[in-house]
Amino acid sequence: MRIASLVPSSTELLFALGLGDEVVAVTHECDYPAGAAELPHLSETVIPPGLSPSGIDAEVKRLVGRGEPLYRLKADVLEEVRPDLIVAQDVCAVCAVSYEDVVSIAARLPGNPAVLRQDPTTLAEVMDNAGEVAEAAGRPELGRALRASMEARLAAVERAVGGRECPSVLALEWLDPPFTGGHWIPEMIRLAGGRDPVASPGEKSRETTWAELAGLDPDVAVVMPCGYDSAKAAEQARRYGREIEKTGARRVVAVDAAASFSRPGPRLIDGVELLAGILHGYESADGTLAHEFVAS
Repeated sequence: MRIASLVPSSTELLFALGLGDEVVAVTHECDYPAGAAELPHLSETVIPPGLSPSGIDAEVKRLVGRGEPLYRLKADVLEEVRPDLIVAQDVCAVCAVSYEDVVSIAARLPGNPAVLRQDPTTLAEVMDNAGEVAEAAGRPELGRALRASMEARLAAVERAVGGRECPSVLALEWLDPPFTGGHWIPEMIRLAGGRDPVASPGEKSRETTWAELAGLDPDVAVVMPCGYDSAKAAEQARRYGREIEKTGARRVVAVDAAASFSRPGPRLIDGVELLAGILHGYESADGTLAHEFVAS
């Protein structure tokens, strides 16, 4: 089967399922695993490079407000790769090509490829996606195996942190303006042995203000700007250090959001393990605690 992925998390899921050899094209943001980045790109962003976080937020709001797409789908490339299956998403307009655009273009392609929509908002739904993709690819056993592995790792974390005090965790998915963690993030915090004082599982990430967050006094503020790696997250944490300090956070930690938090794929389990390490010293399967501390 020839599979085109229009979502970075779905690309990661396809490779984790063992279907990497069947992936024929991906988005311009698909950078994991390494081999994915070498495949033909099906999309490009319309957001100008070099904008500040506030500039990115303003441009996104401007385009969304006008009903304009944030990404362009390269229909010519999609036609060239001749997919049998296209994996798309509709959960976040900022994350990938519009699902409606994909369906419209797919209907005009030779062979009438199937389009599978992925819209997870919780960890359970992320694991459901593994089964759905594997089923659509004709390999349901791969989905069952991956889900079992993910569930076993989560169970190991829950056993390790069970019965311990639950520190409060403020997840910051953007800093200018501030957005608190949404969708699966509060659930990840709970599984890692913490509690989210401002959000509930499945809710969208919420735009707020630093004034509203002042005096919240979380035990830990985890800086996870959507799509940023840990180095860029640390840079943002330092830049907005005064604002974060006003929240009363006792510790501030910058993490690789792109790898373990913002993409709803298998590496969210890495994120739960990482959070458990930050909160309780939990050691993941490879024996490392890959997080970075940033002075508030």
